[in-house]
Amino acid sequence: MNNFYDVIIVGGGIIGSSVAYQQSKQGKKVVILEKGKPGCEASSAAAGMLGAQAEIDESDSLLKLALKSRSMFPVLIKELEELTGVHTGLINKGMLKVAESTGDVENLKTQVDYHTGWDPEVTWLTQGELLKQESALSHNLAGGMFIPNDGQVMAPQLSQAFLQGAAAYGADIFEYSEVEDVLYKGQRINGVKTSQGNFYAETVVITNGAWAGKLIKKTGISLDIIPVKGECFSVIPLKPLIRSTVFSDKGCYIVPKKDGRLIVGATSYLNSFDKSVSLEGISRLLEKAISLIPDIQYAKWEKAWAGIRPQSGDGLPYIGPHPECRGLFIAAGHYRNGILLSPITGKMISDMIDNQATGEELKLYESFKIDRKTATTSQEGYR
Repeated sequence: MNNFYDVIIVGGGIIGSSVAYQQSKQGKKVVILEKGKPGCEASSAAAGMLGAQAEIDESDSLLKLALKSRSMFPVLIKELEELTGVHTGLINKGMLKVAESTGDVENLKTQVDYHTGWDPEVTWLTQGELLKQESALSHNLAGGMFIPNDGQVMAPQLSQAFLQGAAAYGADIFEYSEVEDVLYKGQRINGVKTSQGNFYAETVVITNGAWAGKLIKKTGISLDIIPVKGECFSVIPLKPLIRSTVFSDKGCYIVPKKDGRLIVGATSYLNSFDKSVSLEGISRLLEKAISLIPDIQYAKWEKAWAGIRPQSGDGLPYIGPHPECRGLFIAAGHYRNGILLSPITGKMISDMIDNQATGEELKLYESFKIDRKTATTSQEGYR
């Protein structure tokens, strides 16, 4: 086995495969090392929302990054689908962030005012306007914020498109190859130790999601990335119920997929790697979904599942070079925005590796650097 590469990607989820796609397009010899099946952790569990404005209303830097990433999807999806033949189910029917009571109205109207500064198409809908646009919604809703440019994709298919795209440009993909440690040559990365032997490269990118913290700690720093379990379920309605994704700040979203399914999510359990599905969690989601769309109770049950999302302490992903070890990069902690941020993260890391990022981009990227205040020195380090 030839185990010498230009770039090693640790983790075969959507973030790692996006980086691999960008680097292999540049003619680099790239390998993806995945502890299980590529794309089968958080990337396959996600509902696929591109909720740049529905979910982000407090961090200007994260919103700017999300909007930049969202704008990349149409061209990138076309490119990937033509290259791989994998259809990712991109839908741009907008998103409705609903007010469930009169008390929610003022808060959402404030969010509308904030987001129109970025996107003048964002509008407030009264109860009547909301029901006119989506007649299956509950008449108990008090109105909603319509975000026409927040779309969605089928997350597992997008992950596979990135993987197959990287492979089409020559990347190697090794499954069931868990990275156990990193290898150094002085203060420069030299490769990784895996359950299948050593792999060598002068560039290594750690992208293994909720499992990244354990590996990063071996490099001399600790990043506050924790696992957050999220449960979802899907149903098949007797007839189409909604066109736009429906999003509630009270712990529920309903996403209409291109194949007719509705995906409902998601619960949130901190510090849990347990992927079992609980009756308690699903029953809460069922109750919430029915309160938003009453006729969803007549839909045909399909399945339920859980995924493990990587959350950082300040809610921002870590994207950039290791502060001490040359050639080592990190892209982890994307939490609920991994699908949305996958295009820009792949570009960011690829540009940083090749020193291609512009001054304006580097200024934006400052908020996501590894050695911001949430990073601390670990007891482990170069050996």
